[in-house]
Amino acid sequence: MGYQSVFRSDLFAGQTIIVTGGGSGIGRCTAHELASLGAHVSLVGRSIEKVEAVKAEIIEDGGSASALACDIRDEVAVGATIDSVLQNRGRLDGLVNNAGGQYRAPMKTISTKGFEAVVRNNLTGGFIFMREAYNRYMEAHGGAIVNMIADIWNGWPDIAHSGAARGGMLTLSETAACEWAGSGVRVNTVAPGGIASSGFDTYTPDAKAKILEFTDVVPLRRFGTEAEVSGAIVYLLSPAAAYITGSCIRIDGGTPNLRNNWKLEPSSRNRPFSGFHRAVMPELLR
Repeated sequence: MGYQSVFRSDLFAGQTIIVTGGGSGIGRCTAHELASLGAHVSLVGRSIEKVEAVKAEIIEDGGSASALACDIRDEVAVGATIDSVLQNRGRLDGLVNNAGGQYRAPMKTISTKGFEAVVRNNLTGGFIFMREAYNRYMEAHGGAIVNMIADIWNGWPDIAHSGAARGGMLTLSETAACEWAGSGVRVNTVAPGGIASSGFDTYTPDAKAKILEFTDVVPLRRFGTEAEVSGAIVYLLSPAAAYITGSCIRIDGGTPNLRNNWKLEPSSRNRPFSGFHRAVMPELLR
C-alpha cells in the first residue's frame, strides 16, 4: 500500500518540485506525497545519505525523485542546486522551503553567534532559495512556494531565535506574495504546532519532558501527524489554491486559541490523519 493522499493521483503529473530538508520528518513525508501524486521531487539536504535514502524509498514506491546535497545558507551552492534541477528537469513548478532547525534555550543565554546561526538556518537560507528559484525560473514561468514557519503566535519562550526567524519568514512571504504576483508566483506559509516527527528524538531530556506535557494545552488534545502538515502544503501547491497567496495555514490543534479562563475538556472524536504509509512514530511517544 502506498501513500494514502486525499488528492487525486495525477495532480502534479509532469511537474518538478524541490523539497528542502527532504531527508527526514515533514520534508520526507511531503516528498512522498508529492511523488505519489505524479511530481518529480528534487530532495535537498545537507546530508546526501539522508536524501538518497528517501529517494530510494520513493523510487521503490513507484515515484520519481532525485537527491542533491546543499547547505541552504550558501547562496553559491543554492544557485548551483537550482541550476542542476533545471538542467536535468527543464522546469521548476514548486518549492517547499522546509529545511531548518533550532535548539531550546532561555533567551538570556543565547549568544549572538547562536542567534545568528539559527536565523540564517530558518530565515536567510529560505530567502536565498526563494530568490534563486524566482530569478532563475519562476519569474518567467510562474510557480508556487510554500515556506515552513511554526506556532510562533504570542511569542515562543525558550526558542526566541527561531521564533524571530519564523516571524521574519512570515512577513518575507507576505512581501514576496505581493512583489511576485505579477509573474504568476504564489507564496504562502504553513505553521505547524506540535507534530509527532523524528525531530522529537533530537531534543535534550529536559526538552523531551516539556514535549510530553504539550498536549495539555492543545484544544484537540493530541499531537499532529506529518501527513496533516503535508496535506496543507500539497493543497497550497495545487491548482485549488490558485487564489491564495500571502496566507498562512496553521496546523496546531487550536493551541494559540486557548485562554486561561477556559478549562480544556477531553477530546476523543478528532481522529488523526495518517496517510503516510512509511511514517514512524518518534521513540519519545512510543
